[in-house]
Amino acid sequence: MADVGARTVLLGWVQKVRDLGSIVFLDIRDRHGVTQVVVQDDADLLDRAKRLRSEFVVGIEGLVERRAAETVNAKLPTGDVEVRATAVRLLNEAKTPPFLIGDEQNVSEETRLKYRYLDLRRPQLQKNVMLRHKVTMALRRYFDDQGFLDIETPILTKSTPEGARDFLVPSRVHPGEFYALPQSPQLFKQILMIAGMDRYVQIARCFRDEALRADRQLEFTQIDLEISFATPELVYDIVEGALAAAFEQIGVTIARPFRRMPYAEAIAGYGSDKPDLRFDLKIQDVGPLFAESPFGIFREAVAHGGTVRGFVIPGAAAASRRELDEIVEMARQAGAGGLIYMRRTADGVQSSAKAIGEAATTAVLETMGAAAADLVVLASGAPEAVSKVLGQLRLTVAKKRNLIPDGAWELLWVTDFPLFEWNADEQRWDSLHHPFTSPREEDLPRLASDPGSVRARAYDVVLNGWELGGGSIRIHDRDTQATVFRLLGLSEEQAKLRFGFFLEALEYGTPPHGGLALGLDRIVAMLAGESSIREVIPFPKTTQAVDLMSDAPSTVDAAQLRELRLRTEA
Repeated sequence: MADVGARTVLLGWVQKVRDLGSIVFLDIRDRHGVTQVVVQDDADLLDRAKRLRSEFVVGIEGLVERRAAETVNAKLPTGDVEVRATAVRLLNEAKTPPFLIGDEQNVSEETRLKYRYLDLRRPQLQKNVMLRHKVTMALRRYFDDQGFLDIETPILTKSTPEGARDFLVPSRVHPGEFYALPQSPQLFKQILMIAGMDRYVQIARCFRDEALRADRQLEFTQIDLEISFATPELVYDIVEGALAAAFEQIGVTIARPFRRMPYAEAIAGYGSDKPDLRFDLKIQDVGPLFAESPFGIFREAVAHGGTVRGFVIPGAAAASRRELDEIVEMARQAGAGGLIYMRRTADGVQSSAKAIGEAATTAVLETMGAAAADLVVLASGAPEAVSKVLGQLRLTVAKKRNLIPDGAWELLWVTDFPLFEWNADEQRWDSLHHPFTSPREEDLPRLASDPGSVRARAYDVVLNGWELGGGSIRIHDRDTQATVFRLLGLSEEQAKLRFGFFLEALEYGTPPHGGLALGLDRIVAMLAGESSIREVIPFPKTTQAVDLMSDAPSTVDAAQLRELRLRTEA
């Protein structure tokens, strides 16, 4: 309203043309929004305005006027004013776009990604891109205030597989040899600590040749940081401050410090190492109640080292048979061999497995704290496996029954991860995070003799069931690092070939250090209320790893392959 009476110039795209004969209304759009333009009382201007079409690029000169009260558009930030045109200039025409440029549309994602330059004109995507910019700038300011140095690390580097496949880049100068695109700057940021840089941060592009889904892309951006003489508490404090700065960009103040939860508790109670705590449905163990049960499936599970676990679904006791069958089918799709449900009825207690008996059913309902209106679901099996199945069912039930509150933000640290997990296919240990993660000091004596019992000084930060980032205190002495490589099945020669430069660097006075990497794409997606990171990445790949707009990947010229001394198989 402060601009009423001022002369102005609008440069942008035509959103809509409304031709009423003696008067034409134009909606002009740029990344700041939409402004209504009025053209009348000038035959030449009217003729020019009538020739305009959607997505034409124009320049409008005119006078800012207050709208009549009955024409105010409360849906637009500029809805109180309009521009009365004194000049209309066509800067460029446009073909009819394959879809309307607006947020309300029924267009396939494939079409949107093929014409991404048009899709990015949509207000919601422009809002997402601007939010991404604001979050990035806020984080840069925050880390600068915390004394971090923004340092770039190489994009063309050595292949040191960290779990996912590397993207390889053939060397023209060294035929038969390859660079790799970094899966993360892990080794370089640790070397920066050896170099005395003390506090490092980078908004880093990373690359992993892995299956794509809603929260994964082949190339992604992470906020990468490392700190010399770090403790987990120091990392927690710095990362919580960074996330607080990010949340400020949407006007939300988050509570600190974040909740802490050991990995074992997260798996047992929620079936996931990234539990969604916005709702209850906590998994409970009732295995001891079935040690001598007449219900053979549960009794045998307990007798052979397994257990019986389940959770309470509030208000679901009155569910119909069809609804109960749906829950059982959800469990089957999650991987459960079977699901038992229990509830109280007007006639007493009821179990879908009558062999369990009334007394045991009552004991389960009371032990799990089920109220009269609640339903209990149970499954049996190996403790961790049954919790993971129930964890998936827990999420599905919460979404199906609308148990997840709107506007809730539940942040927590998951801690005390195992250092290793057993790879049954290859009969060897794998790092649960990566091979540079330090063991807990009290577990270090068991590193060689009982690696499965060793806990890591690792931590993940989780928001509403999404892992935002993970990190650890690192190994800072050569002997421990070499031992870990051996436990992972790397011979001395293999370790030297892959990591020789790093092992040597560890011998030159490496300070204790630790850090973390946060997924920028995931953070912005969560803040924007999007369910896929593709909605906050300007030029993402499809789930088939294709850039539909630029048609990548594609074949290359035979001369290029010859120069690199490569050939493809038919």
